[in-house]
Amino acid sequence: MGTSSEVNREVNGVGGHVNGDMNRSREVRLEGPEDGEGGMMLYTSGTTNRPKGVLLPQRVMTAQSQSLIRAWNYTPQDHLLHVLPLHHIHGTINALLAPLFAGSTIEFLFPFNATSVWNRFAAPFLPLTNPPTNTPKEKITFFTVVPTVYNRLLHTFSTLPPLIQTAAKEAITPQNLRLAISGSAALPTPTKKAWADLSNGNILLERYGMTEVGMALSCGLSPTTRIDGSVGFPLPSVEVRLVDTETGEVIKEGEEVGADGRERDGEIQLRGPTIFKEYWRNEKATREEFVQGDDGKGKWFKTGDVAVRRVVPLPTSSSKSNGENGKGQDWAKGPMYFIRGRKSADIIKSGGEKVSALEVEREMLALPQVAEVAVVAVPSGKWGQKVGAVVVLKEGWAGPGKVGETRGISNGKRWSPLDMRRALKERLAGYKIPQVMRVVEGIPRNAMGKINKKQLVKDIFVEEASGDEL
Repeated sequence: MGTSSEVNREVNGVGGHVNGDMNRSREVRLEGPEDGEGGMMLYTSGTTNRPKGVLLPQRVMTAQSQSLIRAWNYTPQDHLLHVLPLHHIHGTINALLAPLFAGSTIEFLFPFNATSVWNRFAAPFLPLTNPPTNTPKEKITFFTVVPTVYNRLLHTFSTLPPLIQTAAKEAITPQNLRLAISGSAALPTPTKKAWADLSNGNILLERYGMTEVGMALSCGLSPTTRIDGSVGFPLPSVEVRLVDTETGEVIKEGEEVGADGRERDGEIQLRGPTIFKEYWRNEKATREEFVQGDDGKGKWFKTGDVAVRRVVPLPTSSSKSNGENGKGQDWAKGPMYFIRGRKSADIIKSGGEKVSALEVEREMLALPQVAEVAVVAVPSGKWGQKVGAVVVLKEGWAGPGKVGETRGISNGKRWSPLDMRRALKERLAGYKIPQVMRVVEGIPRNAMGKINKKQLVKDIFVEEASGDEL
């Protein structure tokens, strides 16, 4: 990628999308900006606090793109299908700037429509007509979206004509779709498995990032690194540390387990050239979210996200799918990170215990009755907070009741909070199992699939008494 002061790139603009045809490329010299120059301002999602404007200088945008090009091996041969909004870091850096810098082709298909996406995937693999009725299309090699997009694609697949189904399944195999990425929200285990089954082993790559930092953690190109529930390793040029949420101590490698035998939660803190400059017209927030390092190498950004770090024995594989060739993957090693959730919304403190809402959601989504779930902290006079679950049941279990009812109905059988607790007994420690449950018709999400959990508690548990714990 060169340096932040000078970048040489081959870039083309052709028709309605950006084309990486090497035969028509020309060299473009980009002079690096001064550190203080602004490049772009995006707003945070606002699901845990009021949205803030995040100022991203051009040098930061370039560094974020450089990091991803090295990690995910964007090339001029890649053809990326873009279905994301452009007001979010995922749609701008991951799916636009990084492939642009690499000379990849970007094809826009927005707004997202599941049937349209399946048709586009399938197009290069459909039988040719004689004479041809349309221009042949290149296969899609790169796809990066949010979990709700994969859920909708999976839900829609069975409605496609058989010919489209056959072609689409071929299109998303590891040999054709070299990289399928999920991010911006936690990826449910059933979704990851269903996509792998449908695609003949194309395992979704999970990563972690946010508006202020771009991408910070990622699993590697080797499928063996795509451990369920993990967001992988620090990306190139990104420094990561965990700071104990109780003591404020930095959790060093080898100290991830406390004296009590439990894993130590830590806030993810980051630094490096990929970190944003400041919040727009909000000096107080900027000052509060950075902390000076003890090594004299600069400040750390406090993400507000909590994780644990584990050494995971990785299986060996002879497969060469999903870009597994070891090239440029020296960063994808060491302990792996597992996100526990937002400190302000996903870490529930109940009776002296800490519960990760994301962990509970992952287990609940594995139940055959549950289509969607949001696990939240419900105020409790007895416990301080108690674990609550807002649930959308799968078809056949969802009864005709009103939004907010506590029971689902299937063929006269009710699925109650007690049924839920029985189902989770073998999956979770007792204190992690939700004490209250509400069945709803749908859970509100923003454009990137995120849930405002604080608002959800106000809307759904508004009449919840503090003394009804099971």
